[in-house]
Amino acid sequence: MSIGHTEIGIRGKAVSVPSAQIDGRTVIATGKWLKLAAAQDEELIEGETVLDPQSFVSKLKESGLNADMFTFAQKLPDTTPKYAYHLEWDNLAIIPITTFSDWWEKRIEPSVRRAVRKAAKLGLVVKLVEFDDAFVNGIVGINNETPIRQGRAFWHFQKSFEDVKRENSTYPGRNAFLGAYYENQLIGFIRIIYADAMASIVQLLSMMKHYDKRPANALIAKAVEICEQGGISYLMYCNYIYNDPKSSLTEFKRRNGFEQVLLPRYYIPLTLKGKIALRLGLHRGLVQRIPKAVLSQLLKIRNSWYGRRLKDVKESL
Repeated sequence: MSIGHTEIGIRGKAVSVPSAQIDGRTVIATGKWLKLAAAQDEELIEGETVLDPQSFVSKLKESGLNADMFTFAQKLPDTTPKYAYHLEWDNLAIIPITTFSDWWEKRIEPSVRRAVRKAAKLGLVVKLVEFDDAFVNGIVGINNETPIRQGRAFWHFQKSFEDVKRENSTYPGRNAFLGAYYENQLIGFIRIIYADAMASIVQLLSMMKHYDKRPANALIAKAVEICEQGGISYLMYCNYIYNDPKSSLTEFKRRNGFEQVLLPRYYIPLTLKGKIALRLGLHRGLVQRIPKAVLSQLLKIRNSWYGRRLKDVKESL
């Protein structure tokens, strides 16, 4: 097997990383001192990520990728662990799709229903759209509204038209784009990628100055509607809980009917370094090693710093 390179996005920037082709999967290696191997865009792969882990790992070791550890997760609806490898739990934000009325009447909070009704009353139009140059220009406009979102630097701020178009052109034939329009201006959008019975929201963004029109709530409602129409079983929006379990994003997902679903994720050491790192829990990264109380204070300091920075930016305009 020959080692190649694959371009991935890390913190909003394109980065080239070593990769190998194994059993039809592109396996990438990331990390500096600890090289962690995983299937590229694992959550967007159709079918099982790994059919035979033992054979897969054997081929990975022979590939020359020189990774210290390999990780993969099971997929919905398979939530019961199947393998004897070291496992931890991925937490995903999921809406099980049955009917739109089930979501509307039983899963969301009354405040979300009011928000969606308010959006329609104010004239917001949410619809499936073509991924054309006009839509890309609309995304660029949303990206450039503010350099700071959710208390940190916004990765997509001031990205070029060409970069935005390229980044959103992957997985052709499996994409759906929803646009939220107010007076014919794009003020919010969702990008969905389909994989088997799963629809994954890979980006949801709206203009802060139009928050009163509740485009995010209206976009989620439309996404649930098209999932029902398409026979999709699950709508996923990344993780349910991040570093801060009380974050506004987690609260947004809860109110909009997402629930936490746990899936087994396996970690298989490939080298002595990998075995030691796994035993010490170093594969989780530095942030996961910080006590929750300390991390919470650090997040507050970060949010305060970015808040002051955003205020300075607005005053300079």
